[in-house]
Amino acid sequence: MGENTAQVEKLKSMKPEHAFFVGIDSDGCAFDAMEIKQKECFCPNTIRVWGLQPISKYAREAVEFVNLYSKWRGINRWPALIKVFELLKERTEVIRRHAVIPEGNDIRAFINSGLPTSDAGLKTYLETHSSPELDLAWEWTTSVNETVKKIVHGLMPFPYVKESMEALQDSADLFCVSATPSEALEREWKAGGIDHLVRMICGQEIGKKDQILRDGAVGKYEPDHVLMIGDAPGDMKAAIAVNALFYPINPGHEEESWERFYQEGYKKFLEGTFAGDYEKKIIAEFETLLPEVPPWKRG
Repeated sequence: MGENTAQVEKLKSMKPEHAFFVGIDSDGCAFDAMEIKQKECFCPNTIRVWGLQPISKYAREAVEFVNLYSKWRGINRWPALIKVFELLKERTEVIRRHAVIPEGNDIRAFINSGLPTSDAGLKTYLETHSSPELDLAWEWTTSVNETVKKIVHGLMPFPYVKESMEALQDSADLFCVSATPSEALEREWKAGGIDHLVRMICGQEIGKKDQILRDGAVGKYEPDHVLMIGDAPGDMKAAIAVNALFYPINPGHEEESWERFYQEGYKKFLEGTFAGDYEKKIIAEFETLLPEVPPWKRG
């Protein structure tokens, strides 16, 4: 835990080099990583570890809806897992098959413990709590990480990501602001050739996104000089929590979103014309893409 504290202190003590701050999310925002991570890494491990083989089709649909195609897209893995369990418990086809869905109560207790919802946080929690469910939780999260290491290679940033970051270099301090483990971020940003364009890569160990923005930007930059770029409602909530601006990367339209940012968005941000009508318009467009009700309930 000492290294995490050192990283938090490093972020807090960083002084601005430019007048503007830009936080950029990683998975699904800078990198086309959401689909491969959820479909090839999270989903198979969720089915295997939690005994969902008899309803694998519905488990896959729930995992993909929660993590990719809904307003929960991009949330931390633990609340996402609980949401998957909740959706499965109430689905008619699952009930008819008498499938056993984990209760998730011990995981909920961990989420509500006040500890970071990271592997390090769970490890600390396990020192004073034990149960079969928590043993499976540890197996699940470490298996997901191992599968990501094995499978997720060679990802490149979306078109216009690097160009946008380069265009901002002389005006803004750029930071990676993500809920992904830092080890994976360091590896992916380096392989993608953009790690040198940010002042710091901030992953889940440093804190939640709003906390990273608070420690990195609040009180150091003017509020309308702070921008968060993300592809999920959680990114927008983090921006709102610290009174920052938000530029959405629209799921399914990532390349167009980055091209628009490169062509007009970043200039509006630097010129001071981003807040107001422009931001409202692009956020309204973003919000229509992520529903709350799953397709199997829409009839």
